[in-house]
Amino acid sequence: MSGTRSSNDRNTAGGHKRPRHDVGNKVIVVLGAQWGDEGKGKVVDLLATNADIICRCQGGNNAGHTVVVEGKEYDFHLLPSGIINSKAISFIGNGVVIHLPGLFEEAEKNEKKGLKDWEKRLIISDRAHIVCDFHQAVDGLQEVQRQAQDGKKFKNLAHQHQSMFPNLEVDIEGQLKKLKMYAEKIRPMVRDGVYFMFEALHGSTKKILVEGANAALLDIDFGTYPFVTSSNCTVGGVCTGLGIPPQNIGEVYGVVKAYTTRVGIGAFPTEQINEIGNLLQTRGHEWGVTTGRKRRCGWLDLVILRYAHMINGFTGLALTKLDILDSLDEIKVGVAYRLNGKRIPYFPANQEILQKVEVEYEVMPGWKSDTTGARRWEDLPAKAQNYIRFVENHIGVPVKWVGVGKSRESMIELF
Repeated sequence: MSGTRSSNDRNTAGGHKRPRHDVGNKVIVVLGAQWGDEGKGKVVDLLATNADIICRCQGGNNAGHTVVVEGKEYDFHLLPSGIINSKAISFIGNGVVIHLPGLFEEAEKNEKKGLKDWEKRLIISDRAHIVCDFHQAVDGLQEVQRQAQDGKKFKNLAHQHQSMFPNLEVDIEGQLKKLKMYAEKIRPMVRDGVYFMFEALHGSTKKILVEGANAALLDIDFGTYPFVTSSNCTVGGVCTGLGIPPQNIGEVYGVVKAYTTRVGIGAFPTEQINEIGNLLQTRGHEWGVTTGRKRRCGWLDLVILRYAHMINGFTGLALTKLDILDSLDEIKVGVAYRLNGKRIPYFPANQEILQKVEVEYEVMPGWKSDTTGARRWEDLPAKAQNYIRFVENHIGVPVKWVGVGKSRESMIELF
């Protein structure tokens, strides 16, 4: 037809070939779906065996991951859990705050357990921030203030600024000396993180894994404020913490315990301050890797999990610590909240409201048998299978892994 051109003509008009948009590789993301401590390290360790690059996108050494390989238990706080894979590169992104003494102390402890040549396989973004000893001291003082004050936000904020921490002591020269020493040790590991990630995404077919620290309910924007961390530990933190576009996000796996735990103060609707809570705490060894603090325990809260899915868009779930429920006669699952007798279709942002909600439970029979030896779906008791199917059907996301113990071999793949 006269006056028309084909798409091919348009692409080659004037001898110029228009560029095609190269999306690049997709990254796999592992995120916590509750208040943290869900067992993300185990899932990362499992996926890291096939990864070329394992990235940490946010948080600091206030988060802890435990990985058990060949009977050895490794504790990671700043180092990506995937650094166990000696064939992969580990990358600490710009969204991570780095305490240099803590980084080297952590490496030294894990070297004694068998970690080798970690410094040759670690890259650190030149845009990552450093946290000093006095930052951590101030953080502790702020925590004490928050717990001591009466909850009136304006007065609390005013008091905090007025006090300016008069009891804080800083050894300026001593800390500077240490930082200069660490600077020389860390210098070979530092690179421009944006260009490193771009090349990894577009230069080859690298398999890239991203491990999130903390969890959805601790996100500074979407968590149970003010009892949150200082970073975005939902999926948005992957883009801002590594300098990658949203189009490069592929699978997003949410890690959730078969029950719920929380450290510290704040609303916890399904908490069990009774023998059930004690049993979960004891059987689950519920105390922090980093702080050693005991975790509060309660039934699985699917309102929280649905909310985390809304924000993160999980494509699959890892349900960990199923074996902790093995001895229970019956198991409750929180499926909805009621406020003043009426069901509410949302997870409240206001903590005063969250403190007042009543939980609707679904009661399921326990399987009353040991699942720690299970290695296939068929090895799990039928009632345990029903519990897993109930979770995935309620959330609308498939459960792809089930954890029945500490080791890598205890993660059952369901796909």
